[in-house]
Amino acid sequence: MASRLLGALAGAGLAAAAGVGVALAVRHARGDGAAAAAPGAIAMQQLPGEPAAKPAPAAAGARKQPAAEAEALARVLRGNEQLLSAQEREVAAMLIAEGQEHLFAAWPAPGEADGDKARLLAQAAALDAAYHGGLRAYLSNARRLLADSREGRNVFDGFVPSVPDGERLDYGSPRFLALEARGLAAAARSAFVLVAGGLGERLGYKGIKLSLPCESASGRCFLQLYCQTILALQAASGAASPLPLAIMTSDDTHAPTAALLAAHANFGMAPGQVTLLKQEKVPCLLDSAARLALDPADAYALQTKPHGHGDVHALLHASGLARDWAARGLEWVCFFQDTNGLVFRALLAALGLSDEAGYDMNSLAVPRKAKEAIGALARLTRASDGSDVTVNVEYNQLDPLLRATVSPQGDVNDASGWSPYPGNINQLVLRLPRYVEQLARTGGVIGEFVNPKYTDASRSAFKSSTRLECMMQDYPRALPPGAAVGFTVVNQVWATYSPVKNSPADARTKAAEGNPTHSATTGEMDFYKANCQALALLRGAGVGEPGEGMYNGVPVEEWPRVVWDPAWAPTLADIQAKVSPGGLLLAPKAALLLEGRDIRVANLRVDGALVVRAAPGARVTIDGLSVSNAGWAWTPLDRVESPTPEEAIRGFRVAAPGERGDAAAAPAAAAAQ
Repeated sequence: MASRLLGALAGAGLAAAAGVGVALAVRHARGDGAAAAAPGAIAMQQLPGEPAAKPAPAAAGARKQPAAEAEALARVLRGNEQLLSAQEREVAAMLIAEGQEHLFAAWPAPGEADGDKARLLAQAAALDAAYHGGLRAYLSNARRLLADSREGRNVFDGFVPSVPDGERLDYGSPRFLALEARGLAAAARSAFVLVAGGLGERLGYKGIKLSLPCESASGRCFLQLYCQTILALQAASGAASPLPLAIMTSDDTHAPTAALLAAHANFGMAPGQVTLLKQEKVPCLLDSAARLALDPADAYALQTKPHGHGDVHALLHASGLARDWAARGLEWVCFFQDTNGLVFRALLAALGLSDEAGYDMNSLAVPRKAKEAIGALARLTRASDGSDVTVNVEYNQLDPLLRATVSPQGDVNDASGWSPYPGNINQLVLRLPRYVEQLARTGGVIGEFVNPKYTDASRSAFKSSTRLECMMQDYPRALPPGAAVGFTVVNQVWATYSPVKNSPADARTKAAEGNPTHSATTGEMDFYKANCQALALLRGAGVGEPGEGMYNGVPVEEWPRVVWDPAWAPTLADIQAKVSPGGLLLAPKAALLLEGRDIRVANLRVDGALVVRAAPGARVTIDGLSVSNAGWAWTPLDRVESPTPEEAIRGFRVAAPGERGDAAAAPAAAAAQ
């Protein structure tokens, strides 16, 4: 079981104070990043009532080296200390004092590999500067967390779980539509944060996930979809200025993300509207003593791995971006992840509920089956003093916690057929003024956890190196008592959540187990389903019943392939305004693509494929049109030669032997016929 950080992270780093030296791309950290924090100590409340950790000792900067420290350097470095600058000696002395002598055990005599020795110390100094509190704090946290893990300590001992505050909505209901309208108004005062630090390796794809097509009918990639959706919200909400988008990248994704944006002129976003924040890595740990690991391929480099998407909070603080947004009068910040193309279908309703209820944090969530392998949202109340916090609890922790406290049966479904504890999907809405206050108080540091894989029952040696990690949804652990934390669930999972994260092989396994596959195949097919269901629910469109399909060995529901430009319908109210009741009938394998803001569907029948494009300022009204052609074919890969990587993870290729395209190319009233 992962063991989580319960104490306060505190102390200054060897080479940088809080907020200084965090490596960012495009947006750089400023030296005043933690000006509001107490010097040398940043307290962080992880769960109510937990004792604070002792601050790590602050480094003294340039100083006279104590005799004991000099003796340790001479003993461990065996003459190499004479090669080092004052700063390098200080870094080496810190590592030795922190139990890292093994890093220097294989160093040859002076005169051999001297540049490599300096390279190792330079890397250590950079890692020290990048971590809030420095490497001393990192190692102190690691030793504490590893000790908890080794002893099997339960982070939730002394807490009683209950269902948190929140609201469960039916997609398209009057209540949903009212909250969506309120959320659209709030969107004019919102910023957006996309967490995109991972490659598509888990998918079996070598590129960045943001470059993948969300669906094949339009070919619109995820990043294009998100940028265009934010632009659509900007226009529909009447925002006074461009709505900002920050994207957290990593070493792996930064350059490709920047290149993708540059190649497509930021997908229509204005200069300066998109900001990239580059996340740094943290050192790996060899064992329960928190000894740092050297790179297996380089004896003069520390092995590093990503710290987790919780770093986004520290980046927004250190860059000054969150403060800048608040100074502009923005009130909300919405976080979302890289491959859930349906996220904005529910985000406005969650934003509206946040505005109505005054939430400091609102988690967009989904219905969850009892014991389903997805984190759950729960309110945890400390039995000793009644303090509480609403947080994500991993599924393998929730069931034993319930059994030990309020439910001998553990996590069970209620009368609705679902667990009362909703599933967390890491889509968050935060109140920006409170968020900026918290960032100033904590430096954006989020509680960490460690999850080592042990070699044997002694729980001291690891099968492979581990590291500390953090998750962005653990932000409420830092909120003070009384903070308003809630959730928004849309009861129809198909409407809002179908992430793309599993390879075809993993998807087949999950399908055989009866679980959602969350693959590129189902991500695309669920996108069409959500669009068809919305049209049927709101305007009585004839979309028929889904057919049964199989691609890459993954079973899917096949609905008509319906896709629209985000500008056409950023809200469900737009669908109601632009499609006449009963005015659309689609054959089972029809494809309909609507590109443009002002397209009205009064009476349309499609048996085949129809593409309607309206240039900016043009109005297209479709009335009395019946389309019949060969349409588009989703051809399984067993009948495809040389599939592209994007086709390979989907299991099909789209061929368009016949379609009808109707367009209004200039600003004018026009009817497609």
